[in-house]
Amino acid sequence: MSKQDKINNFDPNGLGDENNDIYGLPFTTEEAEVVIVPVPWEVTVSYSAGTALGPQAIYNASFQVDLFDPTIKDAWKIGIAMEPASDDIASKSESLRRKAETYIGLLEEGDSPETNDEMSKIQKLINAECVTMNAEVKETCLNLLNKNKIVALLGGDHSTPLGLMQALAEKNNSFAILQIDAHADLRDAYEGFDFSHASIMFNALKIPQVSKLVQVGIRDYCEAEYDLIQNSNGRIVTFFDRDIKHQQLDGAKWTTICNNIIATLPNEIYLSFDIDGLDPKLCPSTGTPVAGGFEFEQILMLVEKIVAAGKKIIAFDINEVAPGGDEWDANVGARLLYRIANQVAKSNGRI
Repeated sequence: MSKQDKINNFDPNGLGDENNDIYGLPFTTEEAEVVIVPVPWEVTVSYSAGTALGPQAIYNASFQVDLFDPTIKDAWKIGIAMEPASDDIASKSESLRRKAETYIGLLEEGDSPETNDEMSKIQKLINAECVTMNAEVKETCLNLLNKNKIVALLGGDHSTPLGLMQALAEKNNSFAILQIDAHADLRDAYEGFDFSHASIMFNALKIPQVSKLVQVGIRDYCEAEYDLIQNSNGRIVTFFDRDIKHQQLDGAKWTTICNNIIATLPNEIYLSFDIDGLDPKLCPSTGTPVAGGFEFEQILMLVEKIVAAGKKIIAFDINEVAPGGDEWDANVGARLLYRIANQVAKSNGRI
């Protein structure tokens, strides 16, 4: 059956068919315009675990999402499909996470890999396995980009999209990263791990094609990260949550703040979304929740305005969704993923 035949025979108002792909959509990854790459990895999380379960939890929750998008008529017809998760990545994440917990425990007791042989071995192993994981993600994403797919990466912790960013650098001469996050993620090898979730943007800035990093909602950062921002000569532009909230308390409209953010962005953008950028009432089980953050529709309004301004979102990720004891976090993540995917497709002229 062709994609058009599937569209003709599909009822978008019906129950989500779990025999189909994510959201109950009938499309294969070959037919879909947007392909989701799940990366169930959380080796270096430094507070609470569970994000490696996020991709599957979001997939499971997706069948409860209504496919009607009030901003884009028949958005479901673009096709969204999800690649199978790598069993190798999942199993390595589980075993390496246990080693990382031992390492972090010793670190908190005052030991260091310079003086503790066990810590040194764990550090070297995890750094090496992270290189392997990044290479595997890059290869998967580059293969999809070469097929003209829009790629959405679904973590796992926030270290997972580096391979996608590296793949995009082979397909684009220049692009900015728009980071929605509670944390700056600009630490150099946090806790001794070169590819820590807290180091993702520090590592992303090593990619020459990343012309700019625009951070939105940052509210948890150290002095070294703040200094890096201030001394970046404009390559890093940060809209701190505190400043945004103070502007709003003084009467500034969210639409004005959105326009100020958009004014800093070039035409091609990679969107990197840590779910803890939202108010933690929307993601209470995420690994490192921080008071403050955005409402659900605030972020969607920002994304819609970016697309309306003629910007192109070349790819995106959503990370740090941990299912917790119920489906709440995954439900929020699934709905956010769907709405953002539709807007990204629109920005690429696929709708």
